[in-house]
Amino acid sequence: MLCINIKKSLQGSSGEMNLELNLEIKEHEFLALSGASGSGKTSLLRILAGLEEAEGSISFNESTWLNKNRSLAPQKRGIGFVFQDYALFDNMSVQENLLYVNKDKELASHLLELTQLQELKNRRPKTLSGGQKQRVSLCRALMNRPKLLLMDEPLSALDPQMRTKLQSDILKLHKEFGTTTIMVSHEPSEIYKLASRVLVLEQGRIIQDGSAKDVFLRTKGSQKFSLRGELLDIIKADVIYIAIVSIGQQIVEVVLDEHEAKSLEIGQSVQVNTKAFAPSLS
Repeated sequence: MLCINIKKSLQGSSGEMNLELNLEIKEHEFLALSGASGSGKTSLLRILAGLEEAEGSISFNESTWLNKNRSLAPQKRGIGFVFQDYALFDNMSVQENLLYVNKDKELASHLLELTQLQELKNRRPKTLSGGQKQRVSLCRALMNRPKLLLMDEPLSALDPQMRTKLQSDILKLHKEFGTTTIMVSHEPSEIYKLASRVLVLEQGRIIQDGSAKDVFLRTKGSQKFSLRGELLDIIKADVIYIAIVSIGQQIVEVVLDEHEAKSLEIGQSVQVNTKAFAPSLS
């Protein structure tokens, strides 16, 4: 069990705020952290890793990581950290990056095999694609068989197809190594696929705690369909107006009347609703 009871003053998106969290995370659980930028998600990861200080206490099973008298050094916490920018050594090969953490060649070979990187083991990071670098970063984070795996938006820079591939790799490695995993993500679909539990943070506090379905589901049965997107343009066509809205990886058109068109601004986040619908899949 990972027990967290911390407080820290931060500069958030709306100025100074307090990160105040009191929660328990079960061993082997896959937890996703969601919420607006500046809500405290990355700060929580860094506090857990021992890279930032905080008041309060953190313990993992029988080990105390933080209390009023001590703060355990990062290298003694048994943590793996996957950063957004990969943080690989460019002067080392893929295999050397892994062996730098732990000289266990058998484990390195096993991880490279699981992530389909074995044939690239002698390549330098600068010759790899973004997806390949992220897989190397994930393997390196697991080289010490960490009790806790922390991932800060590990797939944010990847295209949709590569994200899907890496999601499968992450889930496979999480299950095989039996880690407790905490991942920061803004993607509901990604969270739904990977996480057994979601925490939504706002201004340093937990405002939602539940399954991905409970947290993100917006429609049930025959209720109205509702999707959020970005308003890209408004085009006048005869007596009507057409809004161009980006939703996920698609662009859709929505018919507006004059009053609606004049009340909106390009670049706004908008909600696209239907009054009634009968959804179908093809």
